[in-house]
Amino acid sequence: RAMAAAANTTVLFLRSVVGCFPPCLLLAPRSSVLLLAPLLAQTDPDALVSTWPPGSAGTEGLQARFRWMAELAPVFQVPGACVRVLRSPDEFYQVMKARVKTARRRVVMASLYLGTGPLEQDLVDCLQEALERSQSVDDPHDLTVSILLDYTRGSRGKQNSRTMLLPLLRRFPDRMRVALYHTPDLRGLLRLLVPQRFNETIGVQHIKVYLFDDSLIMSGANLSDSYFTNRQDRYVLLEGCRQVADFFAELVGAVSDVSLQLGPDDSVRTKEGMVHPYKGDRNQFSDSARCRIMQVVDAAREQQLLQRGEPDGADTWVFPLVQMKPLGIRVDEQVTARLLTEADRDATVYLTSGYFNLTRAYMRLVLSASARYRILMASPEVNGFFGAKGLAGAIPAAYVHLARQFYSQVCRRGQQERVRLHEYQRRDWTFHAKGLWYYLHGKDRPCLTLIGSPNFGYRSVHRDLEAQIAIVTENEALQEQLQQEQEMLYQRSTEVSSSTFEQPNRYVKLWVKLVTPLIKNFF
Repeated sequence: RAMAAAANTTVLFLRSVVGCFPPCLLLAPRSSVLLLAPLLAQTDPDALVSTWPPGSAGTEGLQARFRWMAELAPVFQVPGACVRVLRSPDEFYQVMKARVKTARRRVVMASLYLGTGPLEQDLVDCLQEALERSQSVDDPHDLTVSILLDYTRGSRGKQNSRTMLLPLLRRFPDRMRVALYHTPDLRGLLRLLVPQRFNETIGVQHIKVYLFDDSLIMSGANLSDSYFTNRQDRYVLLEGCRQVADFFAELVGAVSDVSLQLGPDDSVRTKEGMVHPYKGDRNQFSDSARCRIMQVVDAAREQQLLQRGEPDGADTWVFPLVQMKPLGIRVDEQVTARLLTEADRDATVYLTSGYFNLTRAYMRLVLSASARYRILMASPEVNGFFGAKGLAGAIPAAYVHLARQFYSQVCRRGQQERVRLHEYQRRDWTFHAKGLWYYLHGKDRPCLTLIGSPNFGYRSVHRDLEAQIAIVTENEALQEQLQQEQEMLYQRSTEVSSSTFEQPNRYVKLWVKLVTPLIKNFF
């Protein structure tokens, strides 16, 4: 007992010492502080759930099953009744415009890009009207608008995302912010040589968060007309969830801080004290960006430690999962891999991606798992690149080739019953939905879903900035919504078989087969 007490005292002392170091130093790849890790390792299994808030009676089953997520990410309790699944592109667009019009404190939007058509202009007009109302004599309030986009995609062409937002920047310079993230990997000679149409393949800002006061929409959809009309994606609205909204507002703010700031004259500059993403030292930029972003994640977890033990009574838990491999942040990758690994033998996982290109690690986990998998992907006709000009037009065929290779592995292992592939088909639509639904044994409704921007592919894991949420819920009404969403998507699909790849529209030219292994990490 004396030795155990001494050991506990030593660990507490070391933790207090480490608490004096800034998070960025603790995260530095070569930090000597990491030598303390073995001494700081948790030895009490119950201590691993220190950031998991207490739930209502009857939640012990899900807490025990998914408590490991709280080791890797913050966790927020919300009432399941405050979570609403949106079903269509039009509903997503209409809800977003309505929320912009009623926002009084903040509008925060993160997307790959903003389109330039009439629907996008209508959305910009809604932002302008909201800002004008905030300055009215009758009902003044402190509304601010912050928009984060990708630099390469948002700057493409003469008419682009930047030109769409410049009028707002000029008219409301104190209330409007536009940040353009530039990957640190596109620099030097590479930046000069890669054509504008393809430079986003090196890495982009891919997070999709749309936030209005204390409500937010998590999605994989961009701010473009097809995503408002006939491009199927997924969308979840969390209403009045202030802690979750605060977290994502701060996360988008942190990424915006390390991005280039758009000026009213269409110039860009770094925020004072920040390293330039492609002119400055690459390692310095990544280290400083990781520090800034992890401050948000660490602060959320520290706050939850302080609040541990406070009753809440919620029936749903939200875990924000961030993936920014170029900056050394791998939370989403770790959670996804463990979720795929620990899926029970009798569990069923429905997994969907608009671009089926699983990483080798994820592929191995699916093929070696015990759970049943139902994987949904786009048929060639609903692929976003279908009919594109030039090399991009061959991308759907490359995805067919990748799918066939994976299906062949499934067949070689005799796993056709356990792992089934489906193709989404819908005339005049494209498919961009991604995420998963997790069903426990004997249950006809999912208890967990992943929703956000990652596609489970190489780019999502290694190149782009991504964010999604894991929602774990015991709320039966929310489980029913998730079940209906899953059914809606899969009912428009056909199951893949060997004969699928013999169809004329699945023919893949030899040159596409040869180049796919070389370029599959870029799309």
